[in-house]
Amino acid sequence: MISFPSFIKTPMIWVVSFLCSFSVMTNAQSLYSIPVKSIDGSSLNLADFKGKKILIVNVASECGYTPQYAQLQELYELYKNKLVIIGCPSNDFGGQEPGTATEIVSFCKKNYGVSFPLTEKMGILKNTHALYQWLTQKDLNKKTDGEVKWNFTKFLINADGSLYMSLPSSVSPLDDTIVNWLSAK
Repeated sequence: MISFPSFIKTPMIWVVSFLCSFSVMTNAQSLYSIPVKSIDGSSLNLADFKGKKILIVNVASECGYTPQYAQLQELYELYKNKLVIIGCPSNDFGGQEPGTATEIVSFCKKNYGVSFPLTEKMGILKNTHALYQWLTQKDLNKKTDGEVKWNFTKFLINADGSLYMSLPSSVSPLDDTIVNWLSAK
């Protein structure tokens, strides 16, 4: 075993610590590097959506805004050549998504014909998933700090992976703000 004098060990520890933290910070800055699981438990690779705009929305099946699933599906069908919608079930707001993965998929298909990707159930307020950390923290998304106040909060992601804006639950998925964003290059 090689023994180094203490004046060499300490700077080495600083360098290794710096490089490790830099690597973690660099990875966290890219939306595409965040690990996400699909509702069926398989990997949902966000990098597969590079070059498309993404609308990320936290969803729930027992919410007053649940009928927005129909508008989200309509938007997805109208713009699927340039848009991916990712629904992220969460039970963090009023316990309004208590279902299992199987129940959520069944509910979405039966009632709204949902064909856009759904993620596994995610923590947003508690045990915040890395995706929602990125969406709501300026130091990660490089745009703005944000807050998810209720189910069906929408985050618009540009085709280059940058955060464009977020919209509250009350804004329809077919609102001019979203449609104009999709129509812009």
